Parts: sequence; structure tokens; C-alpha cells
Amino acid sequence: MPNKQLLSRTKPLLQTSLDYDLAHVDPTISDIIQHEALRQEITINLIASENYVSRAVLEATGSIMTNKYAEGYPGKRYYAGCSWIDQIETLAINRCKEVFGAEHANVQPHAGSQANMAAYLALLNPGDTIMGMSLSEGGHLTHGHAVNFSGKLYSVIHYGVHPETELLNYDEIERLAHQHKPKLIIAGASAYSRIIDFARFAQIAQRVGAYLLADIAHIAGLVAAKLHPDPVPYADVITSTTHKTLRGPRGAFLLSKNILAERIDRAIMPGSQGGPFMHTIAAKAVAFKLAQEPSFVTYQQHVIDNAQIMAKTFNDLGYRLVAGGTDNHLFIIDLRSKHLTGLQAQSALEKAGITVSRSTIPFDPAKPWITSGIRLGTPSITTRGMTRTEATEIAHLVDEVLSYHDNDQHLQRIKQRVEALCLKFPIY
Repeated sequence: MPNKQLLSRTKPLLQTSLDYDLAHVDPTISDIIQHEALRQEITINLIASENYVSRAVLEATGSIMTNKYAEGYPGKRYYAGCSWIDQIETLAINRCKEVFGAEHANVQPHAGSQANMAAYLALLNPGDTIMGMSLSEGGHLTHGHAVNFSGKLYSVIHYGVHPETELLNYDEIERLAHQHKPKLIIAGASAYSRIIDFARFAQIAQRVGAYLLADIAHIAGLVAAKLHPDPVPYADVITSTTHKTLRGPRGAFLLSKNILAERIDRAIMPGSQGGPFMHTIAAKAVAFKLAQEPSFVTYQQHVIDNAQIMAKTFNDLGYRLVAGGTDNHLFIIDLRSKHLTGLQAQSALEKAGITVSRSTIPFDPAKPWITSGIRLGTPSITTRGMTRTEATEIAHLVDEVLSYHDNDQHLQRIKQRVEALCLKFPIY
């Protein structure tokens, strides 16, 4: 162990700029951060891809682990001085495998896009055919969109939802798979409110000889809590972020069968990344530890409960919900009957202190920048301790904002009510 006397010394022998805190070194940045902290405290956050990390995760993310370069993997680094670093990453790997019951885990991806890129590099060659969910119907940019690397490097076949039910159309997915014989099928979404049948996806992939990749970035926390069907028994590779329902730092990870472990690891380093962000990996290890506590399952159930009561409230208020409701942490509202676009709604809600993300709806007639819908999620308000009572109240606040979207004075009055509600549920 390190010398305790050395660790207890709080002031260097030679005073340098390293001794001063942020407010002293850069008051401008410090001031902006304080303003952002206040914004988060007095804002209702319904962005489905955001959450609030614990103080422990914050502490690890801001730790001196950021000082260390550690290219490679535990026991096989290209730099000296990595003995403690190796312990951190090994803990993160083992905890990740325990949370998800996976054979292999790589915790180095900086973001979900890099995790998907690494999975493609490990399994595919440029020009190979992949199948993924259309962005406009709920997929993700990295699932083959034309402007993304995935759409530029690979031949892409997109699948979507049934035009009447707005549920994944598995029969059509299977038909497309048999027709185009993709090498990889991607199961996962960024704006889909219903259960994903990974077993059915695996069956389709096996029938056409394709790899199956499950992108669980949005639902990782629900999967970890066993509140959503588990992709681990079915998918060859699983990718995910750590900062959504999983409630960890901004980052990502990959899971795979042992038979693919070496290919996955090489696709990250040296294939697509250099030195890992060890401060973030330390924070991921903390998040994986917290995900194994019983309270985490309770939290995820509350996330679903809040989403479902909020969705029901909007339905009762006369809004049409994509796919009729939700089974997870998010849902999408079709605003066409309210004669609003997603962009207009997002802007009005922000003025009132409520943040959402605009979203396309299936077969959306509006342009992607404008959209006909908004996507609402409950991870953040649930982390603050809000329950079904507050979720119902928030739905009515959103409805009031949309009803008075062009009345700035009324929006300011709603904002005061939003702030009063938020102050009852401090983040930290």
C-alpha cells in the first residue's frame, strides 16, 4: 500500500498553478459550471438519454485517474506505472460481467458510437451488408444511417415498425433478412417504447447465418434489473452506454461470448481507440457496483412505473402515443393533432423549465430537424425521487405548456411552478 504519510500531505513543497481550484484558475469556466448546476437543479429533465450520477460516480470521474495514460489492457500496457490502473479496470470488467452475466466485457469505449464501431470492425469487412432499425422509426445513427460511418462503410438494409401497430415488424425483418442475407443484424433502438424480442432476433439471425448485435444503450439499466428481456443468451455482441438508465458516467462498454473476446478487444485497441479514459473507467466500476444493489432494481421499477403513469395521463388528455404507450423508460408523443411540431414543443417546454428531445414518429411527414413528435423519458426525475404523483403532475404541466406554447408570460408562470417542484427534490 502507498505510504500513508505521503498520502496525507496536502500541500506540495513547491507551489504551482496545480494548487489552485477552478474558481481561482478560471473563474469564467467555474461560473458557467455553477450556472449549469443551477439549471439542472431547477429544471425538469425528461430527456430519455440523460440521468444524474451519484456523488461517488462524480468523485471517480473527477479523480487523478485522468492523469494516467494506459494504452492496452490489464497486464499488457504500453506504459509503465499501471499497477493501480490495472486493478481499477479489472474491477470494472468483472463487475460488468457480473451485472449482465456475460462471458466477456470490454469497458474502454468512450461512447456508444465507438462501441458500435468496434463491434463492426470486429465482425465485418467494409462493404458487408448490415441490417438495422431506421433512424426515422426509432433506430440510431450508428445503425446504418447514410451520414454516419456505418452507412458509409457498409451496405445497409433498414427495417422498421408495422404501419398500423407501430411495433417492430418481425415478419418483415425476417423477410428482409432472407432476401438480403446480411452478415450482421442490429437489434436495438433509441426511440422505441416497447419490449424488444431478442430471442426472435436471434432466431432470424441464425436462419440467415448472420451475427446478432444487441444495442441496449437505452435499456441497459432495465436489463441489468431483469425488467426487460435479456439479450445476453442470444446476441453475439452487446453494446451499451453507461450514462442512461444505467446511471453511470458518460461512456460505454461491450459484452460478448468468449470466442469473440480477442476480436472485440483488438477492435477497440488498437482498432479504433488509443489510451482509455481511466477516470471514466473508475466511475464505470462504481456504477456497476451500484447496479448490483437491491435498491437499483427498485429504482428501475419506479422508472417504468413513472413512464407508464405519465403515458396514461397524456393518453387521457387526448394525445396520441406512438405504439400506444410504453413498456420501458420512454415514450413518444405524436403532436400533429395539437398542430405543433416537435421543434416548437421542445422550444416552448424549455422556456418553461422542462427539457425534452424532439423526435420523429414512424413514417413522419416532417423533416428530421423539425419532427412531428417529442420523446419523453423518466430516468432523471426518478433519480430525484419523484414518484407517480409527480409524474402525473409533470404530464399536466407539459400539456399546459403545449396549450400556451406561444404565450411567453404564461410559460414564465409555469416555469415558477416547475422550479418550486424541483426544489422539493434536490439532485445533490
